[in-house]
This record gives sequence, structure tokens and C-alpha cells, in this order.
Amino acid sequence: EIWGVGERAARGKDGKIYYVPDNITYPEWKEKFVNGGEKSGDDVDKSGNSGIINAKEVEMAGADVHYVGKIDVEKFKAVSNNIITNEVIITDERIQHIKEQHPNDFERYYQYMQEIVSNPDYIIEANKPKSALLLKSFNEDNKYFKAVLRLITSIDDPNFKNSIITFMKIDEKEWNRIIKNKKILYKQE
Repeated sequence: EIWGVGERAARGKDGKIYYVPDNITYPEWKEKFVNGGEKSGDDVDKSGNSGIINAKEVEMAGADVHYVGKIDVEKFKAVSNNIITNEVIITDERIQHIKEQHPNDFERYYQYMQEIVSNPDYIIEANKPKSALLLKSFNEDNKYFKAVLRLITSIDDPNFKNSIITFMKIDEKEWNRIIKNKKILYKQE
């Protein structure tokens, strides 16, 4: 599990997100959660769902959604004032997009993603509704990043989570161009 946060998310055929402990294999998970095995306190599904879904659904969806972290909803109110979740995920499809469009960025820099979404330096108005461009610099490493985040609001499916659409390392020139030319919705003090 690349995120190292103790669990991964899986989307079932019903569209719901289920949180699966990342320290167990699929056969172990199937025995505990699908075949009726005992659940210890650490194995209880934290999403509020029963944790019991069709094994075939999980087999197909088990690795397609990865938990990234949480946003501070207050910081994102300039984008939308009816955000319904603070959780952020990224799908395998979006990871593949990033790998194709921005070669090596995901592999080299995914460890920065959680900090980018939880503590952006800037939130910039994006081209699409309910989306935001996030900027984050790491001065000690002289690295600059941008990510596009799609927010889930009250008119969206309540089972969906905020999602990273794209992510890339940028240079200082691009950083300055964005800050100069785009509408700033939030700036870290």
C-alpha cells in the first residue's frame, strides 16, 4: 500500500466506498469480512458500513481507489460552501493518467500528496465547477507542485469522495505564472 495509512479504500459495485485494512491479503480479508469471520476492533469497517460486500465486487474494485488524506473544508469554502466530506482519494485511473501525462512524477513525488491536499499554500480557481487547483511548495527541497482536486458537494452522490484529478511537479516559473494570472481563492498566511 503506497500511502502507508493503514487502510485502503475500495469502491463496490453499489458505488459505496469500503475501507479495507492494508495489512491483510485478499483471501484473509474475504474470510474475515465476507465469509463471516470474527471482527476484532482493528478490523471493523470505519466507514459506517457493514463491511460485508460481494467478494467478486471487492476483487474487481479492491485496488481502484486509494485514500490520500483529508482537506480542511473551511479553506475550500471559496470553491463551494456545501462540501460534504473532507476525505480525499485518488483512483487507479487517475494514477495512470498522471503516469502517462507527467512521467515519473507520481513515482517520485506521491509522498507529497497528503501534505498538498491537507495544507496547500494556495487554492486557485479551476476551469471546472467544484474543482480547485492546489499549489504547494516545499522550500527545503526547492520543489513546487500543483494538483487539481474535484470536490464532492451536496448535489453529488454522498458515497463519493473528493478526488485528485491530476498532479505534477512544476518549476518556479510556472508557479509564479499561476499566482500572477489566476484567481486566488485561498492563500496560506
